[in-house]
Amino acid sequence: MTDRVYAAASADARVSDSYRWAQLAIGVAAMVMIANYQYGWTFFVPDIQKKFGWDRASIQWAFTLFVLFETWLVPIEGWFVDKYGPRLVVLAGGILCGAGWAINSHATSLSGYYFGMIMAGIGAGAVYGTCVGNALKWFPDKRGLAAGITAAGFGAGSALTVAPIQAMIKDSGFQNTFLYFGLGQGIIVVILAFFLVAPKAGQAPPVIQNASIFQSRRNYGPEEVIREPLFWLMYLMFVLVGAGGLMVTANLKPIAADWKIDSVPVTLMAVTMTTVTFAATIDRVLNGLTRPFFGWVSDMIGRENTMFIAFGLEGIGIWALYMLGHDPIWFVVLSGIVFFAWGEIYSLFPSTCTDTFGAKFATTNAGLLYTAKGTASLLVPLGNYMQQSSGSWDRVFLIAAGANIVASLLAIVVLKPWRKSVIAKAQAN
Repeated sequence: MTDRVYAAASADARVSDSYRWAQLAIGVAAMVMIANYQYGWTFFVPDIQKKFGWDRASIQWAFTLFVLFETWLVPIEGWFVDKYGPRLVVLAGGILCGAGWAINSHATSLSGYYFGMIMAGIGAGAVYGTCVGNALKWFPDKRGLAAGITAAGFGAGSALTVAPIQAMIKDSGFQNTFLYFGLGQGIIVVILAFFLVAPKAGQAPPVIQNASIFQSRRNYGPEEVIREPLFWLMYLMFVLVGAGGLMVTANLKPIAADWKIDSVPVTLMAVTMTTVTFAATIDRVLNGLTRPFFGWVSDMIGRENTMFIAFGLEGIGIWALYMLGHDPIWFVVLSGIVFFAWGEIYSLFPSTCTDTFGAKFATTNAGLLYTAKGTASLLVPLGNYMQQSSGSWDRVFLIAAGANIVASLLAIVVLKPWRKSVIAKAQAN
């Protein structure tokens, strides 16, 4: 599809809802294709450890590097998107994603895996930041829902490939699995890039104001955002909530293996799978569903009220997993609750950021906040070291649960009144 076709939607006229939803669907499809680069990693860790004999914490630094480069470069990628449009950034992202896992398929050293995951992380971040930013721009009237649906592609996108990836690792080896899944997903992202376009002036609806949702009509530049203390409060909350979810994401199979339940058959709703396969499948579905669900809820009752509910549920879920997760059925059910209560951060924080600081630089500003995920990822190896030193996951679970409870209270007690006053001040000037 050419630029001339996209130009058919005039810059001074609203486009149809079907056009907006088509753009959203393209972004979701791209997000589905990059999901495995993060969520599929846990299935490779045991085989990498078995083949090379490296300790788990050293291997998991590859995951941390992936998340760091996936997140910390998003503001730079977002600047290119805000200035030049989404197409080239997503195109480059697809190429880097495929190349990253291709490197993993031939790696024989830790540095090789680190490099491969850095490449994949840069690519995934380019796609992720672009697609979420584009959704925020196209849907100011449904910002929470649109960001949630887009982020759901990343959260649930790997659900259908949980069993195929594990089967291919078993039958063909983890290296072939890295190669074929990596290249296949990257190529599809490259194709989708040619169909993405950002809204021109007047094509999207205006911002909204009501009793639950307050949006700024002022557009803050990135250099202004990083000087706002309110931004750093949101950043801190993102880190507090994000760390627990990333710890479970990276260590789902190792935790189950340490508890000696990873291969135990579990039957729920007349379906039988091993504990890890069942948990991973349900987790990814719920991690996807939570993003549009809580995004929609936040459009109804407000961002901070939704954060209070979701973060509190996350804290309780992590504590319950620590208490009851040694039972295979409870492991499946409670890990699902943890993922359901965690995944919504990827719809709530981008929409809150754009509500507060405006849509013009939404991709860059939301990208600045998204770097908190990278900061949170630094705690994943720390969690592994804590587990190795004590021989138990107890402290890791308790710290993660407490961090979520703190974030839930900050949302309602501090963030809500502070953000409202900042927006009111900006409107008055």
